[in-house]
Amino acid sequence: MEVSSPKAARRFSWFAAVAVALPLAACAVGGNQGNQATNAVASAPEVHSSLKPNPDFAKLPQYAGTLGKRKIVMRLGAKTDPDDAGGVHGEYQFSDTGEVILIAGDRSGATLEAEESNDGTRITGNWVGTFAADGSISGDRMEVDDSNPVPFELKPMAAGALAAPAPTPKSGNAVGGVGNVVTGD
Repeated sequence: MEVSSPKAARRFSWFAAVAVALPLAACAVGGNQGNQATNAVASAPEVHSSLKPNPDFAKLPQYAGTLGKRKIVMRLGAKTDPDDAGGVHGEYQFSDTGEVILIAGDRSGATLEAEESNDGTRITGNWVGTFAADGSISGDRMEVDDSNPVPFELKPMAAGALAAPAPTPKSGNAVGGVGNVVTGD
C-alpha cells in the first residue's frame, strides 16, 4: 500500500499499531482463565461463579476439608430420582471466597465419579474419589479433559455442625490502638 501524504502516513501507522496491539491486549486480559485446578492451589482467586448456595442442598450430608490448599465445604447426597439410583448431587463452596460450584455424578460402592459446573450448564471439572469406612472422601479434582489433578480430602461433619472459620493471619502489632498502622513483629 502506497501512502502519499504525511497525514495519511500517520493514520496508516496508527491503524497498524492498533491492529498489532489489540490481539496482544486480548491475550493479557483473557490470559489463562480456564485453569481452575491451578487456582484451587493458589490463594483466593477472584470469584467466577454467580451461583448462590441452594437451600435444598443444605439438608444433604456435609463434608469439610481441602481442595488443593483451599478449604471447602461440600454438601453431597443421593438424588431422589428413582431412575438414577446411584446418582449423587450437591454443591461445594470455597471458604475463602464463598464461590459456589455445583457437583453431580454417581457413587458406585466406594467410588465417586462426578462433574462440576460453576454456572449450572457448562461442565468445568471432574472429580474421582473414594469413600473410606469412616465416611471421608479423598481423590482428585481435574479439568474437563482429566488434566491437572488437584487432590481433595473431605471429612464428614456432624449433622447441624458448622465448618470452622478460616483463621485470620496475624500481620503485626497495632500502634497506639490504631488497627491500620502496624509495626513489624
